[in-house]
Amino acid sequence: MIIKVCGMRDGHNIRQVEQLGIDWMGFIFYPPSPRFVKERPSYMPSKRIKRIGVFVNADWDFMVDHIDAYALDFVQLHGNESPSLCRELKRQTGKGIIKAFGIRDCTDLEQTADYGDAADFFLFDNQCETAGGSGKAFNHDILTQYQGNKPFLLSGGLGPENISEIKSLNHHLLYGIDLNSRFETSPALKSVNRLQHFIHEYTKAETL
Repeated sequence: MIIKVCGMRDGHNIRQVEQLGIDWMGFIFYPPSPRFVKERPSYMPSKRIKRIGVFVNADWDFMVDHIDAYALDFVQLHGNESPSLCRELKRQTGKGIIKAFGIRDCTDLEQTADYGDAADFFLFDNQCETAGGSGKAFNHDILTQYQGNKPFLLSGGLGPENISEIKSLNHHLLYGIDLNSRFETSPALKSVNRLQHFIHEYTKAETL
C-alpha cells in the first residue's frame, strides 16, 4: 500500500517529509487553492518518490509546461476532464493519469466506467462544492460497491483516527492512501511528527 502526501510546497518541509519514507508526493497547480505551488520549491524530492501534479480543468499548455518543469510522474485531474482528454494527455506526455472522483453515494461510482482505459488510477474523495477536496471524509463503506478493475487511492480528510477504518475496508483494488490537510500546521506545511506517528501506526497495523 503506497502512502501519498499531497499539498506540498515548502522546500525544507518537502525534505523532511521525504525522509519519512513515503512513496508519492503531490503538488497542487490550481491557483484558487491555498496550497497552490506558484513557483518551484527550493527543494524537490528525489526520483525515489513519485511526483504527482494536481490540476483542475487546467489549460493544456499549462499542464504540459508544469509536467516538464517539475518532472512529474503522474498527472492527477480533479475537474471535469473528459476521458478523451485523459487519454490524449497520457499519449502525448507518457505520464500516468490519476482521475479523481467525488463520492457521496454509490451512484457516484458509475462515473468511473467511462475512464477505464483513460486513467492508470482512480482517486476517491469526498464530494464537495469546491474543487480539490474539503478535508472531510466520506462514507468508505460505499467503496465496497466499487466493481471496476482500476486500482484506486483513498482520499478525503484522512487522519490518525482513520487507520482502523482504512484497514477494515480491505478492498482488493485499494492501492494507497492520500494524506493532506489533517496533517497540516498551516496550508501546505505538514507536521512531520503527526505524519511520522501515522505512518508508524499504519505500517504496524498492516503487519498485524
